[in-house]
Amino acid sequence: MDNQRKKSGHGKDSGTEESRHGLPPQKFRELVFQMLYTYTQGPYQEETLIPLFANELRVSKKVAKDAQERVRQLLPHLPEIDALISETSHSYAFERIQTVEKNILRLGMFELFYDSSVPKKVAIAEAKRLAKKFGTNASASFVHALLDAAYQKRLGKNVDPQDLAQSADELEKTEKHAEEMQQEESSGEQPSI
Repeated sequence: MDNQRKKSGHGKDSGTEESRHGLPPQKFRELVFQMLYTYTQGPYQEETLIPLFANELRVSKKVAKDAQERVRQLLPHLPEIDALISETSHSYAFERIQTVEKNILRLGMFELFYDSSVPKKVAIAEAKRLAKKFGTNASASFVHALLDAAYQKRLGKNVDPQDLAQSADELEKTEKHAEEMQQEESSGEQPSI
């Protein structure tokens, strides 16, 4: 890729170059994820989002507006994306997927199937990275397995449901352990290790 394309941000999202927003693509994706999370959590005042994100995440208002625009591109596809997540996740009901993982999956599915500028492997790898950063290793494995299964299915390849079921089981164990730790902490007991 020539330098002019790198500077303009119109090249592929390789994860190493700066995007057209002046941020590395990974940081911009994190901002988009956080804004998507906010959008899906219920009532918010849109006019306060840009200054809030710009101030809290130390980005320019233009970058925050670009992230908001990216979320607006995704939102019309949300019903289709949620249905695709549900269809792919046989062993773990959509309603049980935690909000963080659900929104990472939504962004990953959007990048996989609705945004041709992001290479497929990058979309999957970045969703896994987000899940590790904002969730757990188990949620990262689940996100990776689910996105890969959806992509393989779209290519017409056979998908081993055991791979996804195993990731879902591991995620469930991790969530159960976290709940037990929270209960022990709230009751004043020493957490068992």
